[in-house]
Amino acid sequence: MLTIYSRSACKLCDEMLAALQTYRASRRFAIEVVLIDGEPDLERRYGLRIPVLMLGDRELCIYRVDWPRVEAALAGAFV
Repeated sequence: MLTIYSRSACKLCDEMLAALQTYRASRRFAIEVVLIDGEPDLERRYGLRIPVLMLGDRELCIYRVDWPRVEAALAGAFV
C-alpha cells in the first residue's frame, strides 16, 4: 500500500493523489491518504514538506511523484 501524507487544501497533495489514481488503473496497489492536520507528531515530522509518498516505512518521494522510483518500489513489493 502506498501512503500519502497530506494536508487539507494542498494543491500538490491533490495532484499527487490524482496522478497515482490514474496510474493505479494499469497497476494493482492501494493508496491511503493520511492528513497530518491536527496530528502533532505527524506535523512535527513532515511540517510543510508535503505531500510525502511512502511505501511502508520507505520514503519514495516528496512534492511530486518520482515515477521511476515508484515503479521500482512497486515492482519490488509485488515480486
